[in-house]
Amino acid sequence: MKTRDRILEASLQLFNEQGERAVTTNHIAAHLGMSPGNLYYHFRNKQQIIAELFDHYERELEDSLALPTDRGLDLDDKARYVESLSESLWRYRFLQRDLEHLLASDAQVAERYRLFSRRALQAVEGIFQGTIDAGILDARYANAEVLALNSWLLMNSWTNFLCTTVLTDPQAQLTPQMQRRAVYQVLAQELGLLSDAARPRVEAMLREYYAELPEA
Repeated sequence: MKTRDRILEASLQLFNEQGERAVTTNHIAAHLGMSPGNLYYHFRNKQQIIAELFDHYERELEDSLALPTDRGLDLDDKARYVESLSESLWRYRFLQRDLEHLLASDAQVAERYRLFSRRALQAVEGIFQGTIDAGILDARYANAEVLALNSWLLMNSWTNFLCTTVLTDPQAQLTPQMQRRAVYQVLAQELGLLSDAARPRVEAMLREYYAELPEA
């Protein structure tokens, strides 16, 4: 792995584990066993590292939300969307947890995030409309715009909900299972909207993504 990529991976690990505000470039360099000067050769400051990590997150998420160009959606697509989204939110969970601070600290990243968020919301709405068109959700009751907005808000606030409301012990750590519960919450809002044909598969997804949360 190239040094630049090692720095990004180490930064992502430390930001996720300790929170971005608790990690300095010196911490990152020490974690990698390199001098701060070597790190600064690749990145001028921590903000540049964060900006590049955001760029990776943006590209990964937008790629995972792309619609098929030659056919309609099916239940396999739905399963792929929710799994990809769950993986991205876990891999870049520090972005959700520290989002307000990160955007307030860097005007360029803030503007990029606003544009990205609007594009992602449109993509999610397109996915919901695709599931309606495919008969997975009942067109009489399902509203793609409402479902997309609710889902986007839920997925992007879930990590903060866990950290501020569920994990009352300061030593407690987020787990992938807790993060995956967000996907369950998104799928659960569709229960009353599913077609009879789609219901067994989506109910199986609900069982897969359900996880008990620690009691406060």
